[in-house]
Amino acid sequence: MAHETPALRMTGVSKRFPGSLAVDHVDFEARVGEVHALMGENGAGKSTLMRILAGSFDDYTGQVEVGGRPVTLHSPAAARDCGIAMIYQELSLARKRSIAENVLAGRLPCRRFGWLDTGAMLEQARACLARVGLDLDPRTPVEEISQHEAQLVEIARALGHVPCILVMDEPTSALSREEVDRLFEIILNLKRTGLSIVYISHHLPEVFRVADRVTVLRDGKRVGTYEIGDVTHESLIEAMVGGAASEHQTHRGSNLGAPLLHAEHLSRYGFFHDVNLTVHEGEIVGIAGLNGAGRTELARAMCGIDPLDEGRVVLNGEALRPRNAEEAIRRGLAYLTEDRKTQGLALGLPVEENIVAAIWGRLSRRGVYRRTEGRAVASRWVDALHIQPPDLRREAGQLSGGNQQKVLLAKWLATGPRVLVLDEPTRGVDVGAKAAIHRAIADLARQGRAIVLVSSDLPELASLSHRAIVLREGRVIGELRGDALTPERILLAASGQPPPAMDEEGAT
Repeated sequence: MAHETPALRMTGVSKRFPGSLAVDHVDFEARVGEVHALMGENGAGKSTLMRILAGSFDDYTGQVEVGGRPVTLHSPAAARDCGIAMIYQELSLARKRSIAENVLAGRLPCRRFGWLDTGAMLEQARACLARVGLDLDPRTPVEEISQHEAQLVEIARALGHVPCILVMDEPTSALSREEVDRLFEIILNLKRTGLSIVYISHHLPEVFRVADRVTVLRDGKRVGTYEIGDVTHESLIEAMVGGAASEHQTHRGSNLGAPLLHAEHLSRYGFFHDVNLTVHEGEIVGIAGLNGAGRTELARAMCGIDPLDEGRVVLNGEALRPRNAEEAIRRGLAYLTEDRKTQGLALGLPVEENIVAAIWGRLSRRGVYRRTEGRAVASRWVDALHIQPPDLRREAGQLSGGNQQKVLLAKWLATGPRVLVLDEPTRGVDVGAKAAIHRAIADLARQGRAIVLVSSDLPELASLSHRAIVLREGRVIGELRGDALTPERILLAASGQPPPAMDEEGAT
């Protein structure tokens, strides 16, 4: 039901991080008693926009109105006072504490002289739990309840502040189908009370089931807002990825060599299950999937960084010893991490030392680093990847995000790998750096390297990969190749619609 005054109106809202504009002059509106879905690819700006609403940033620009009244959301407390509550994808409960203490955190009832009123605490907690259909003993520690029950406790805590706007960020990511059904019943009941719910999700079937309207973000900008009855799965995907795949296809090749990497029945319980993958010389194989699908966990386990519960990895015909990253690097298998700042680079060290970090032993004799040889190696990769400025002594942390990413790529190329596993290789870089990294990846494939490309950038996957496997909830749901390898098909598969059977050329 529409109201003249919306529950929430955000006008021209922007948020800049160093090197990127995460939210770019976005307008967003939510009606009273509405479930409004917020969608977009990973990195589109959805969570940042809602974290602005939750008071996580005090340096945003633009105007926010709640119930027609302009508000300044400079802190989480200010957001709560305005009637805004947010439930994050990663639950924030204190697991050692009781359900009651979690539900009433920050507003525990007290007697005179500050003594806790235990009876009132339990009574109030039961009333909050009843709103989400939970019949649990409020004295139970959170660590003793299920993930689904913990999710509902989180909602009960948010409702205890009597919000008029409730933001839910991927609330079904850890729930079974039956638990999702129950959650949706609760959401619809809350909607009937007049609560405005903003629902962030990647899952198209959920959005069509629960939302009244949907807003799509792409690259930090609002693409559009639509009544749910006026859109289809396909039109939403097109809005999210921004055009047909033919606009993005820049690399397709068929001159593949011998298989270099073979993963057989890989499983790591709770992350991925029974995954098979073969990558040939000169081939780029993409790994796609939504957040939580198991992409990074699979990549790390293949490279010997994390343990495997089942299966084995064969490199150039010989099995790799489990959980032995040093052996993997020595035999020509390198992993470029998705997190360059904390896992990939030593930002306080010079560019040269970062580039040669993985081959320090090769460049040392009797424990003494041969600086002339190391500098020659670093210079070669600085030139090859056009790292700017070309200053080997400059600290890596002083470079732009795009040039930091090039330094990270140079670090692993310096090891002379035959197989490269690239995890989000263009995350957080500008358009120019992204194009340069794309060219470098295509060149590496043409040189005969085998490449596994893990990326949440669907046009990137579609343009660079010869074929792509799609993971959903840790399992391979399908493989796309040829004309079927498009951003739209990838997103449909990742959202739960398996691709049709294809022949070797990718025809259905």
